[in-house]
Amino acid sequence: MRIDLHTHSNASDGTDTPAELVAAAAAAGLDVVAITDHDTTAGWDEARAAAPPGLRVLPGAELSTVSPDGRGGSATVHLLAYAFDPKAPAVVREQARLRAERRTRLRIMFDRMVADGLPITEAEVFGGPDSDASLGRPHLARALVRAGVVGSVREAFERYLHTGGPYYLRRHDTPVRRAIAMIADAGGVTVLAHPLAHRGGELITTEVIVELTGAGLTGIEVDHADQDEPTRGRLRSLAADLGLVVTGGSDYHGTNKRIPIGANTTSPASLEALLGAAGRRPDGTFAGPDRANVPSAQERSG
Repeated sequence: MRIDLHTHSNASDGTDTPAELVAAAAAAGLDVVAITDHDTTAGWDEARAAAPPGLRVLPGAELSTVSPDGRGGSATVHLLAYAFDPKAPAVVREQARLRAERRTRLRIMFDRMVADGLPITEAEVFGGPDSDASLGRPHLARALVRAGVVGSVREAFERYLHTGGPYYLRRHDTPVRRAIAMIADAGGVTVLAHPLAHRGGELITTEVIVELTGAGLTGIEVDHADQDEPTRGRLRSLAADLGLVVTGGSDYHGTNKRIPIGANTTSPASLEALLGAAGRRPDGTFAGPDRANVPSAQERSG
């Protein structure tokens, strides 16, 4: 089985619609694909409705969180959350807050860029076909590409939008421990996304990962384009020591990134372990109908 547990549609900062994303997953020979848009579950229904026979869609999201960095400061880290109840009140409230935060942040960044003479328009950033999306810096980056200011999304980030760059504005993200608990209460599981990504240096120390495991973290994303082989080896050893599930994913964003869907994958055993940890709230009730589209144990084993 080929399983990609990290993809993005235009419900957040990807360029494919959810239907186009599952079509790309099927064309790439995937058996399971997780849709993990930033701070939203808006693409779930379309993705599942469009999934062709033989492709299962695992419902998920990538949560924006802030964590201690292990060096006396803090860092932005991303949590991949799977198989949770999207109607859980705490999830609904926090995702709505984060999407509003994203929109406000983007508005300030946009206004500063326009004031400095960059030729982007409000309609390009806020009024396109994905205007209801969970907005982020890639929306500004694509506007800069369309305006001819830069030649690629990557160049837009390198020149204007990188952390600490001339137009960067920090978000007020969810404390990571609160996010882990929120998803667990909603019947889901959490995986730390690309925790030791090499671009710009490691954001958090391995000691922080140990602490988050004690707070209920279920897994770590090991196989990711931004983690080289030595780093992946370190993470596999850490996961074995801590009893964490090892996952992999492409972090596919359509044309916003060069990594193709299915470039990194998760083993069937790891998917089994993740889903085995999901599904029940602390009161023992089931997390709800959204796990219905997750492959059963029999289906996963063939």
